[in-house]
Amino acid sequence: MTIRTILVDDEPLAIQGLELRLQPHDDVEIIAKCQNGREAISAIKTHKPDLVFLDIQMPGFDGFSVVQGLMDVEPPLFVFVTAYSDHAIRAFEAQATDYLMKPVEESRLADTLDRVRQRLAERQSVGEAEKLKEVLAEHAPEAAAEMGDGNAEQPNASRFEKMINIKDQGQIFRVDVDTIERIDAAGDYMVIYTGDRNLILRETMKDLEKRLDPRRFQRIHRSTIVNLDLVKQVKPHTNGECFLILDSGASVKVSRSYRDVVARFVH
Repeated sequence: MTIRTILVDDEPLAIQGLELRLQPHDDVEIIAKCQNGREAISAIKTHKPDLVFLDIQMPGFDGFSVVQGLMDVEPPLFVFVTAYSDHAIRAFEAQATDYLMKPVEESRLADTLDRVRQRLAERQSVGEAEKLKEVLAEHAPEAAAEMGDGNAEQPNASRFEKMINIKDQGQIFRVDVDTIERIDAAGDYMVIYTGDRNLILRETMKDLEKRLDPRRFQRIHRSTIVNLDLVKQVKPHTNGECFLILDSGASVKVSRSYRDVVARFVH
């Protein structure tokens, strides 16, 4: 798979440096280079790239304005590139795939491209599935209907978060959802428990649930979500309640109103 890429930076030397660092990556094809935000919006709409390396600090339309200017089209993946670390939070809020500091380190760039490849592969798998449904709907409507019925209760895993960005104590942590053991609500804040740390995320439980695959992350209490893959034991309790023992040894109570939901996943 070729990653069709556009470079955007108002400094020609910065574009040249990034272009040089991208050369060893054979699957990256640079299809356009832009020196300001207006050029970038036009080029993205014209070429429909897979990936855009986007400088934040530019005269006129800055990097964030470019993203906002593409709200009416299917956006590419964005990697923000800047000399100022204080833009990191806004970059992740803008759903950037990654954030690189100038001068760009080759090892850090390689990690970013691995993440880009994963995201593009996920997009492609979703697109192929949709194409198949369209073909079936046209040529074999009965098969299409059966396919739709069979997937009615199976949410598409690729639309759920693989990584969650959490700002905690002035730092940004990229947390792999596979490592999340449980989540406790405290008002508009969530306490995220992973194998080696606890982090605070400012978000409601309702919004966070939408980002997590419900086949793995289930609410077991009004204020608790558990990763069912990390449950190693179920211990019955009085009044129809029970406790889940997690890999870490933590014990969490399942309230009666949620027990039937968890029972479908934990055997």
